[in-house]
Amino acid sequence: MKIFQKYSFLLLGVMIVAFGMFNIHSRCDITEGGVLGGILLLENWFSISPSILNIILDVSCYLLGLKFLGKQFLFDALISTFSFSIFYKIFEYTGPLLPDFSDMPLIAAILGGCFVGIGVGLTVRQGGAVGGDDALALVISKVFKIKLSHAYMFTDFTVLLLSLSYIPVLRIIYSLITVTISSFLIEKIKDFKPKNALDT
Repeated sequence: MKIFQKYSFLLLGVMIVAFGMFNIHSRCDITEGGVLGGILLLENWFSISPSILNIILDVSCYLLGLKFLGKQFLFDALISTFSFSIFYKIFEYTGPLLPDFSDMPLIAAILGGCFVGIGVGLTVRQGGAVGGDDALALVISKVFKIKLSHAYMFTDFTVLLLSLSYIPVLRIIYSLITVTISSFLIEKIKDFKPKNALDT
């Protein structure tokens, strides 16, 4: 029963992330930090295909996860990653289920941060990782003994600041809003303890 509950919440989290990425991020051009932002940054700087960079960076992050977080993490992370692709493909078939917020970038940034924060928070809480970003943040948090939200913000802010080399400042500001909200929610959901658990 515990295993069923674990993977149910993990898949729910992945589905929420995929929903947000398809309905908000991809339609409103919200830029991410972390590995995804790093891929776009390196493509712009060195003209390397994202298809190659994505494999290199994600595999590198998962290998770090395997080293510092163990085999179970890698197993759960791979389930999360493949599930994300399946859910995203499903949403591509169903089409957008939310209004287009392209003309309302602040709302898009807030909603995007909420979907990613809640979804990744649920996934990470169950030991998974939606992508290399999560694996990298978890490793940084463990190795340097800092809060998970701080690890996310460090990687996201670093990449976004470097992205100022080719992305307009206003767009970066909205992206900073998104990653700040998502980092906060991931930390809160991961560490959330129900009231009855606190009483025992």
